[in-house]
Amino acid sequence: MNLKYFEIVSSIKGKQSKTVLQAASRADMIRIFKARNPESAIIKITETTAPLDETLEKLKNNLLGAVFKRSVKTEFLVASFRQLAVMSNAGIPIHDSVKEVGKAAADEKLRAIFARMDDDLNAGLSLTASASNFKEELGDVSIAMIELGESTGNMAESLKKLADILEEVNENKKKFKKAIRYPIMIITAMTIAFTILMVYVVPKFREIFEQLGAGDKLPLPTKILLGIEYAVNNYGLYILGVGVVAFILISRSYKNNPIFHAQCDKYLLKTYLIGKIIFYSNLNRFTLILSELIRAGIPVVEALETSLLTVTNTALQDKLSLVKVSVQRGISMTDSFRETELFENMLVQMIQAGEQSGTLDMMLSKVTEYFKSRFDEIIDNLSSYIEPILLAFLACLVLLMALGIFLPMWELSSAVKT
Repeated sequence: MNLKYFEIVSSIKGKQSKTVLQAASRADMIRIFKARNPESAIIKITETTAPLDETLEKLKNNLLGAVFKRSVKTEFLVASFRQLAVMSNAGIPIHDSVKEVGKAAADEKLRAIFARMDDDLNAGLSLTASASNFKEELGDVSIAMIELGESTGNMAESLKKLADILEEVNENKKKFKKAIRYPIMIITAMTIAFTILMVYVVPKFREIFEQLGAGDKLPLPTKILLGIEYAVNNYGLYILGVGVVAFILISRSYKNNPIFHAQCDKYLLKTYLIGKIIFYSNLNRFTLILSELIRAGIPVVEALETSLLTVTNTALQDKLSLVKVSVQRGISMTDSFRETELFENMLVQMIQAGEQSGTLDMMLSKVTEYFKSRFDEIIDNLSSYIEPILLAFLACLVLLMALGIFLPMWELSSAVKT
């Protein structure tokens, strides 16, 4: 939404004051001002530019955000949405609920979001339209479930379900971090040990080989080892700098270049282990939201369109979007899902049974449980999947060090004996 700045000259009890507000239009600005200052009389309204202090603050936040991007913690979102669900279930208007939950939020950024949403509701916007301005902070799942609540008129149930979904996602993140902790420790220890060997140990052997005049007669593993040592000691900081710059450029390209983003997503799905984690987590979210929307009576095409917002991988999103196109053309859900080749035959049969019996939402829930169980299985056994790779890498590293150092020593000792 394109927001403009307005300067309002108002009067209350004979005293004039100036206020600068942001709003999408003049009418929205008047509604926001009246909601905040019911006793003030507006004298004059002029469109203006952003105040200097606000411009500087925004510039500072953008610069810091580029380096230290801070998002709202899932725990705070879960707590706030649960409070909103309880207050909505008690019959409290959503505007009052948003206002009170915003005041009680533990996270500063979340308080600012709810304050802005409060202003938007005062200006006549829907909760979905207001929440859509914070898609990056709240997430597509939150937007989809809020839209579901407004569409069905059962906001309390949608918010409760949303809190459950976010809590489950958060638990999966914690499980993933716990599972990956051991491999990260091993990789870190190996990197430190290898760096120490390259910086302090291998140079000593280089001196020995040079003193013995064996430079051109060294075996291939030793040449590789000495080449790595030379690069680390002479260009180590440059290599590190290039790596950091490359990471930043790739991250920015992934975020801002749709073609590069799509290619990366395509190859990530083919990557060992990572592809399965992305696949099952995305399809779990997609079928979960789809089943909830269909259960709430939302038309299938609209339900598919909203569910697609929760799919973060563009390769999967492109394939699943074909389901919506096929359903619009009159093709059954069963055939549409079969054409994507993303669902196993057993799952397609379950969808077919649900479509024929009128229990599609129930069958999609079963499909969701299947994807969730597969995702949980991978996360729970992540260490055992990674260990063979780590062992193989460690074995190659040890073999390179052993052959690189001891092969020339053996050859030199053999030459001395002869």
